[in-house]
Amino acid sequence: MGEARKEALQVGFDGSVRLEFHGAKVSSDGGLLAYRDVDEALDLTAPAAAALTEWRTGTNIRHSMTALLRQSIYSRLAGYDDLNDAQRLAVDPVLRQVVGGRATQKEAASTSQMAHFETQVLTQAQNLAALLDLPGQWIDQAQRRRPLDRLILDLDSSVSQTHGRQEGSAYNGYFECTCYHPLFCFNQHGDLERALLRNGNVASAHDWRAVLEPVVARYRPRNIKKLFRGDAGFAHPEVYTFLEAEGYLYAIRLPANDVLQREIGHLMTRPMGRPPAKPIVLFHDFHYRAASWDQARRVVAKVEWHQDELFPRIGFIVTNLGGGAARITWFYNGRGTAEQCIKEGKLALNWTRLSCHDFADNQVRLQLFALAYNLGNFLRRLALPTAVKHWTLTTLRDKLIKIGAKVVHHARRVVFQLAEVAIPRPLFAAILRRIERLRRLAPAPT
Repeated sequence: MGEARKEALQVGFDGSVRLEFHGAKVSSDGGLLAYRDVDEALDLTAPAAAALTEWRTGTNIRHSMTALLRQSIYSRLAGYDDLNDAQRLAVDPVLRQVVGGRATQKEAASTSQMAHFETQVLTQAQNLAALLDLPGQWIDQAQRRRPLDRLILDLDSSVSQTHGRQEGSAYNGYFECTCYHPLFCFNQHGDLERALLRNGNVASAHDWRAVLEPVVARYRPRNIKKLFRGDAGFAHPEVYTFLEAEGYLYAIRLPANDVLQREIGHLMTRPMGRPPAKPIVLFHDFHYRAASWDQARRVVAKVEWHQDELFPRIGFIVTNLGGGAARITWFYNGRGTAEQCIKEGKLALNWTRLSCHDFADNQVRLQLFALAYNLGNFLRRLALPTAVKHWTLTTLRDKLIKIGAKVVHHARRVVFQLAEVAIPRPLFAAILRRIERLRRLAPAPT
């Protein structure tokens, strides 16, 4: 990059130590190269960029839409959750390599170029609609290599706290803060099927059709078992009717009321004797029809008596599943996977960092975080060896992505010299072998 040699710095505690700075030759994000390999194996970002509309013309176009999209996604995956670091990352050797195109020989996009891409280009109605569909399209690409034998969808809302007078932010009494109230749909593998940013004061189920219907439509042609889980915020007759019409089996938590409480009156007598350390769990199922329902539906009740607690813990689930009440409750409790995924998105990617003023800009930011999350999850579940498959996205960022790397240019190749500390060479090699096997898998017909 034509860096001029500068005099090395010294530290006082040891005169033999010299400090040199080579910003364009050294990177702290060497592990991004493995994620770029997954991207290529599944053919993700190149077709994604082709779905976006570009109106730029002339000879002054420095970076392609593919390069700009990759820079937005990979920088977030590495922990750079806004554009404040774009100017420095533009000369980072690893980021330039994974972005590709012009960036490999010169520089990646600057802060102003990235800001224009994210706030002017992607916020156009056609591009924003395409961006909302990309997480699902990426999942389809991954599933062509690893087809599903069944589908479980989890719908859940979350909170993204806001600061200042951001468009669409409002006080939410449940979360007790000024925020946005995004809605997420995950599958059982932790892939984010679709996400939608919403105003802060809407109910949990607000705009559920905008999230769930496109996902259901994508899976409609597949002849597999399909199931759905949701918390009490989605206990609406419209949701039940929609899922039943689409052939989904569901388990949705039902808010308690006097009628439901009367149905379990025979379980409300505290068990006699000294309470054991392990909770006493009782189940009951019955049919119930609320005034707003078009038919009676099965309800499963769970009553837990805990030591040192005067009153039991009670939960109701409305369902069209067969089988015993305990099994249905166990299935419903699996929706904790979605909550864990949302937590990972907050901790590993900081996707609550929605700091733009305009609502559309923040909607774009959330979708870019969703793509970064899915790419990270694809590598974890499709490419990690069994010994490290339990690693969280935060652990992967700290141990895999944050590998120090020095770049050495030769006439016909580029060599990245990676630090062998948290990730030894055999483990990195095993990851690349699994990605190569993934690349060689024949995609299933669509």
